[in-house]
Amino acid sequence: MSASFSLSRSVLDEALLAATLDDESCGALVVFQGRVRNHNEGRRVLRLEYEAYEALAQKEGDRILDEAMARFAIVHAGCVHRLGLLSLGDAAVWAGVSAHHRGDAFAACRYIIDEVKARVPIWKKEFYADGESGWVNCQLG
Repeated sequence: MSASFSLSRSVLDEALLAATLDDESCGALVVFQGRVRNHNEGRRVLRLEYEAYEALAQKEGDRILDEAMARFAIVHAGCVHRLGLLSLGDAAVWAGVSAHHRGDAFAACRYIIDEVKARVPIWKKEFYADGESGWVNCQLG
């Protein structure tokens, strides 16, 4: 059993991340990938920038994964959130879970991404087509 939360300034390698969850005892692998989209609240978005209170983000991310491991019948869990400048289509956050059965895998993956967005101190700055920009708390995105 393993759980890992991290922050990254590099492009996420989804295949490599999913491989960390590989386990022959597991019949389910559920992955969520949050990507940079080209709009938000009626405005055209060109790119994003993510910043975090890194020490607290790491502690809270670890806590969330520990909670998921205790709450659901899962074998492995992982989550990585990007920091820095991201382009349209880039993966901003990745969460994955492996379990013996799909129900626990789906529930745990949803729990992880929902709690990360609600509790981990990561903020995003949206850059708009009209030249304006603004910081938005991740739980609103």
